[in-house]
Amino acid sequence: MRRLAIVAVALGLACTGGTVLAQEHEGGQKKAGVEKEETFADRHELSLKWVNFLLLAGLLGYFIGKNAGPFFAARSAGIRKDMDDSLRQRQEAEAKAADVDRRLANLEKDIAALRGQSEIEAKAETERLQQQTEAEIAKIQAHAEQEIASAGKAARMALKRYSAELAMALAEQKVRARMTPDTEDALVQGFVRNLK
Repeated sequence: MRRLAIVAVALGLACTGGTVLAQEHEGGQKKAGVEKEETFADRHELSLKWVNFLLLAGLLGYFIGKNAGPFFAARSAGIRKDMDDSLRQRQEAEAKAADVDRRLANLEKDIAALRGQSEIEAKAETERLQQQTEAEIAKIQAHAEQEIASAGKAARMALKRYSAELAMALAEQKVRARMTPDTEDALVQGFVRNLK
């Protein structure tokens, strides 16, 4: 491609240079006021310009034809490859977006399921703690009732002992009050008789 550009510039300069010289020559003659008829040299110069133009056009056509086909084919292949890559990337991006959307939808379901599960677990834990508390309260009540019963038994026993002691003391007082020396003698004699 670079060679083609160099050749085109060189041919363009050659054509332009010859054209400029011819125009200066004609311009100089017109300024002098000399008008002459078209001569063989003018026609020869014109035919050289046409040959030069045709040669330049042919060379440009040859180089363009030689290099343009592969250049445009490579360019088309590159564009096609870029389009295929962009289509593939777009499909991958859409798949990732769909996957993210699916995960988000599942995430909301998972969060709802976790909330439900945590509520169930919280209720179960509350019920378990309530049952455990009730069991502890029942144990404490049973222990308290046993202690009350034991204390009541001990109090009743102490009361019975105290009442027996009081009854004995009262009976002793009554017996002493009734006890006379004659009664004592009669009791001792009855006891001795029983021993015999």
